[in-house]
Amino acid sequence: MQRACAAALITPGTTIIDNFGSSNDEKAAMDIISKLGASINIVDNKMAITSNDYIFRSQFPEKNVIVNVGESGLSMRMFAPIAGLFNYDIIFTGEGSILKRPMNFFDEIFPLLDVEVHSNNGKLPVTLRGPLHPKDITVDGSLSSQFLTGLLFAFAKACTVPVRIIVKDLSSRPYIDLTISVLKSFGFQIHNHNYEVFTIHPRAPLAAHSIKYTVEGDWSNAAFLLVSGAIAGEITLKGADLNSCQGDKNIVQALYDCGADVHLHNKEVTVKKKPLKAFEFDATHCPDLFPPLVALAAYCKGKTMIKGVTRLLFKESNRAVALRDEFKKMNLDIELDGDWMTINGRNEIKGANVSSHNDHRIAMATAVAALAAKGNTTIEGAEAVKKSYPDFYKDLKALKTNSNASKKADVI
Repeated sequence: MQRACAAALITPGTTIIDNFGSSNDEKAAMDIISKLGASINIVDNKMAITSNDYIFRSQFPEKNVIVNVGESGLSMRMFAPIAGLFNYDIIFTGEGSILKRPMNFFDEIFPLLDVEVHSNNGKLPVTLRGPLHPKDITVDGSLSSQFLTGLLFAFAKACTVPVRIIVKDLSSRPYIDLTISVLKSFGFQIHNHNYEVFTIHPRAPLAAHSIKYTVEGDWSNAAFLLVSGAIAGEITLKGADLNSCQGDKNIVQALYDCGADVHLHNKEVTVKKKPLKAFEFDATHCPDLFPPLVALAAYCKGKTMIKGVTRLLFKESNRAVALRDEFKKMNLDIELDGDWMTINGRNEIKGANVSSHNDHRIAMATAVAALAAKGNTTIEGAEAVKKSYPDFYKDLKALKTNSNASKKADVI
């Protein structure tokens, strides 16, 4: 949804978006494009976003706009390059953990693209003034793919000749596949050369028109529900596109590997509880799967090993440490060794008082683990799920009608 908002902003005409949600991250994206000149109307559960090229060509050198990204790392890193297309000051602020997350990338790259940038020693607030001029550049993709996502959007909008972005050590490759897929749906052309070189082609001028776009179901959130079926009962999940380029659909492979009973039919996934065994998983390119995988591994007999720990440092929390510390309270031992996490599965997970660390995925992981734990679990900061999945507890509670096991614990 955040990517669809960005694409609608840089596409003249009206975009009709179906299947949008109400998470804080989505609200942040909607607010940002409104501040940058798009209009939004919601009618009959569909969102109409109208934009035009005039907002990018307008000359307001004395103007300034303040946008708040909330806690959304994607909105910050994606909309900053797009904001660089404007010729007035745009000031990015945020809340909570986003204020501590590194944004040095902009200080290094924007001057090369003729964008004036001022940051707080590589952190928010960040002030930008364009206009950005696309040109061949080389960037470091090891910290986050989100920086590249933003450049792809900005270059796609502004380039008049083909330009190339050379990327070193790109992480989270499936998220770039998703970015390119969304841009393609809006008529932009980007060629991916082995995730090392991205060629962005200019798009022919478009007359104002209407684009219809349906937001995919979110595999990052679906992963928690599927794990709940594997450890606490049975669940059938609808609307999950197995052909999606979202990397987090690999949760299905992890469920197979640990011995869960998994059935796929059209766009439905059914998972049933079975005795589970330890597994090995590389989450380097899908680090958001770490929290649901830990909840799953807690109930797998033996030592589960997950690779990609270094990708967890600059999330809403230091997720590796947060997972280790909070699951320890639930009688689970987690070891961290370089890029590897080892989870020593147990026969009995205990309910406990745990903290979300104000991280939506930590809250969801402990809640799912609590479904089959012995005793009650209380989650401090449970409201963090509003960032990406406001109805999470409502959906989790609905599983009680189908699972005797889930009745063992109350998730508060």
